Amino acid sequence: MNQINKKPLSSLGYGFIAKEYIPKGKNEYHLRNIQNRSGASYRKLNESQKKILLGNGNSADNWDKILVADGFNPELVKNCKFYGLVRIGKLQPLFLEFNDLQMPVGLYNSTIVSCDIGNNAVIDNVNFMSHYITGDDVMLVNINELVTSNHAKFGNGVLKDGENEAVRIWMEICNENGGRSILPYNGMKAADAWLWSKYRDDEKLLQRFKDFTDKKFDTQRGYYGKIGDRTVIKNTSIIKDVWVGSDAYIKGANKLKNLTINSDTDAKSQIGEGCELVNGIIGFGCRIFYGVKAVRFMLGSNSQLKYGARLINSYLGDNSTISCCEVLNSLIFSAHEQHHNNSFLCAATVMGQSNMAAGATIGSNHNSRAADGELVAGRGFWPALCVSLKHNSKFASFTLIAKGDFQSELNIPIPFSLVSNDVSNDQLSVMPGYWFLYNMYALARNAGKYEARDKRVDKTQLIEYSFLAPDSINEIFEGLQLMKKFTATAYAAKSKKQIAEKDLLKTGESLLDQTNETTVKLEILADNFENSSRRVKLIKVPEAYALFKEMIIYYGITELVQFIEQRKITSWQKLLKALPAKAERTEWKNTGGQLMPQSSLNTLIRNVRSGKINNWDEVHDFYNKKSSQYKTNKFQHAYASLLEICKLTPKKITKKIFIQLLGQTLNTSQWITEQIHRSRVKDYQNAFRQMVYDNPAEMENVMGKLSDNSFIQQQNAESKQFCEQVNNIIQQFG
Repeated sequence: MNQINKKPLSSLGYGFIAKEYIPKGKNEYHLRNIQNRSGASYRKLNESQKKILLGNGNSADNWDKILVADGFNPELVKNCKFYGLVRIGKLQPLFLEFNDLQMPVGLYNSTIVSCDIGNNAVIDNVNFMSHYITGDDVMLVNINELVTSNHAKFGNGVLKDGENEAVRIWMEICNENGGRSILPYNGMKAADAWLWSKYRDDEKLLQRFKDFTDKKFDTQRGYYGKIGDRTVIKNTSIIKDVWVGSDAYIKGANKLKNLTINSDTDAKSQIGEGCELVNGIIGFGCRIFYGVKAVRFMLGSNSQLKYGARLINSYLGDNSTISCCEVLNSLIFSAHEQHHNNSFLCAATVMGQSNMAAGATIGSNHNSRAADGELVAGRGFWPALCVSLKHNSKFASFTLIAKGDFQSELNIPIPFSLVSNDVSNDQLSVMPGYWFLYNMYALARNAGKYEARDKRVDKTQLIEYSFLAPDSINEIFEGLQLMKKFTATAYAAKSKKQIAEKDLLKTGESLLDQTNETTVKLEILADNFENSSRRVKLIKVPEAYALFKEMIIYYGITELVQFIEQRKITSWQKLLKALPAKAERTEWKNTGGQLMPQSSLNTLIRNVRSGKINNWDEVHDFYNKKSSQYKTNKFQHAYASLLEICKLTPKKITKKIFIQLLGQTLNTSQWITEQIHRSRVKDYQNAFRQMVYDNPAEMENVMGKLSDNSFIQQQNAESKQFCEQVNNIIQQFG
């Protein structure tokens, strides 16, 4: 049966902290007094004020425990019950207005237990408000329960004095079996979550991360909930153990429990109708609306949950949106989009700039006897309509997956690929370089779109949005090696020649560099892309091979042009002196959307393990330091990549070669601009697109004129500017 405790009414509002948890020399209000930073001086009510309060239908267990600040007007308190120590700020004969809500300042029709209330608050019909501190100009209207317990943790994965480890809240990301669980904390970045979930073989590192989290928070019981200045909460049922920043707006929520809701004047957070949020941390500037259910979750800054979305045991990175669908046990980096009711994402690490189409089912476990599978996808992951993928699977950056039911695990190491399930031929088809060949418009537009949507107030941690960056370029190099190997293998099979393993790359390179009819007609098959016995066919390999090399040169030269512009270098001799004496292409990692050299990541881990880094703030300082070094490190990587693809060393690059590469890059820039236009013009010229319109004028009024496309105009302008920069360099150096 339910355990109903009976206690004297006179004790309501007192004994918030059990005596054994109150430090020696302190009382149960010691933490509350620290938390209340209003600066107000409180005094007891005078007899006239008591009389007015009683006349207005108010009651208190002890009027001496009702303290008020200067400017308190008792006429503005009606039909309220007070228990315990209640402190009230200035109340003036005003009304507060927010959107269409207009309410008179004051306390009305509410039960208030041991709370501190800021200046000119509106508290009306709050059935039970206990152990909260509010800021100034707050509006709390029609709330059933607004309560803080003495062991409140506000969504953080920590323990309070006397609590057992079993009650700690872990967030089971990346894998359903809990093997990559992390402890959420207010301020956690996607990079933190990735580091903690990734290096599971390093027990010392994992323990250090746990210690960092515990050290961030006081274990004492008795912290009050807080509601920041100008926050508006209305028509909400249950709010328990929730910390709310300033300028937030909460309306019509069903249940909010054990949460931190970050919000301020520059990044206001909102929670709307029908939402039920439990055990979570919500970043600055977030919006959560219309029947969302989220449990054990974190939202980065400027992210959204909408229209019945379900987010469980998951971290959603900055500038992301999830609508309608279900996401479980996942770690998602910044700029993720998932809008459709019938999409499902489970047990995945998705590294940002991703988009889940309708019907995408990412993470079924029907090929396993346990919930221990997972999926890892690089930046730009895009499973198309009705894609079904199995765990375990892994995808390089900017992988597009065509509609289909993929019944075996996949490992796609070549970036910018289109992956198709060719059912009629019972084979997997992979087209490397698809984005460059057929949809440059979307690729380039998305990069600009993600950057424009980055509304983080604090951008000290640099997030990379360009599709040509150290991570994707390194994958392109790996893709080139694979294409050489598979081409040579195909050639050997067709010509019935034996090619030694050590000669495969050299042979493949020769075939692809001198593409002829024989190479074009080769049926090129890949190994270890799919966990099945059927064939994996690579298509358009010669075209992709040439484009990959061209893109590496474009990446290298564009970074060099920026380097020359920033350093104001005016001659070849000055450039030679400024260039690095050594150039080696290094391994990079995507750490929560921030790209970082593997060597830097190794340093971070080593410093955490050794004690040189002792808390999460110092980890974040490391991220910020590496962000400030990113342009330099990226340039060094780009320069090394350029030399490697051209088979040069720093000593062998000459002015003549450099001028030739500049000219080649001019052509590439113009080709990219043309491809962007060509990708979009197809939408206007396709007969099946045109058939729903009676005439071109109708189509233009619906779709807009191609000539008015702002993105194409922007790309043309940027290409023109780049060409001018390159021509100026050629003129100066030549």
